[in-house]
Amino acid sequence: MRHPVTTRFAPSPSGPLHVGHLLAALSARRLADRHGGRCVLRIEDIDARAQDPHWVELMHEDLDWLGLHFDGETMVQSRRMPLYAATLHELHRRGLLYPCFCTRGDIRAQLRDMGRAPHATLGYLYPGTCKKLPPDLVAERLAAGLPHCWRLDMERVQDLIGCPTWHDLRRGTQRCVPTLYGDVVLGRKDFPASYHLAVVIDDAAQGVNLVTRGRDLFDATHIHRAIQGVLGLPVPLYDHHMLLCDNEGKRLAKRDGARSIASLREAGMTPAGLLDSLARALENGGIWRI
Repeated sequence: MRHPVTTRFAPSPSGPLHVGHLLAALSARRLADRHGGRCVLRIEDIDARAQDPHWVELMHEDLDWLGLHFDGETMVQSRRMPLYAATLHELHRRGLLYPCFCTRGDIRAQLRDMGRAPHATLGYLYPGTCKKLPPDLVAERLAAGLPHCWRLDMERVQDLIGCPTWHDLRRGTQRCVPTLYGDVVLGRKDFPASYHLAVVIDDAAQGVNLVTRGRDLFDATHIHRAIQGVLGLPVPLYDHHMLLCDNEGKRLAKRDGARSIASLREAGMTPAGLLDSLARALENGGIWRI
């Protein structure tokens, strides 16, 4: 284990914190404490839907009630847009980005025609359609102001960095193959950073050297390792922990109506009672019952 250890809790305040967030926050805080390290807080609000001050305020109330505290200043992604834009500009200058004009419907149709199914955790993997467009057509579409995003050319990335490794505390050393998950989106016309780009830049900026997060993000770590490689950033260790699920094995998430910490508090549950319920869930393979 690297010392001093720095972990992070990085929620997106697009709604109330729920018990899945509690698992993520506790995992990061306890790993840091176990190794005499730091746990920092980051607000991941690059999406306009996550920029509601009400949810940020409620998040802090929940964390205070739980007795969860973090070290140093809180990083807020929406205040760092110029940095993300500058990084995109540099990647474009190096010939590692290209504009993509495809809609999600276009991509789904292309993949159906190719007989490909969506990836289990990363969704539809882009088949590289716009990478093959003639330069004059690209210039014409950009000049016309057509909606587009910027994709990272993973073939060029792999030519630059090869297939580097990263280490997960539970699964051991992993080899990143940049081309495996397609050319990911790093920015769009309406905001200068995707989750993939912002999280890599900000983990490095906060000195995070041990990333704790759910195992549903395991595949995304290959993408993040590729971005770290082209940007020359430090490579943290990773710990992809289990997820909390309902009785049918479905992951608890905001969009699926997972019980919020605020609602449990209002129903009379104490922090100790909530932690006991979490401990029982982990002993039961992640099945959450109250």
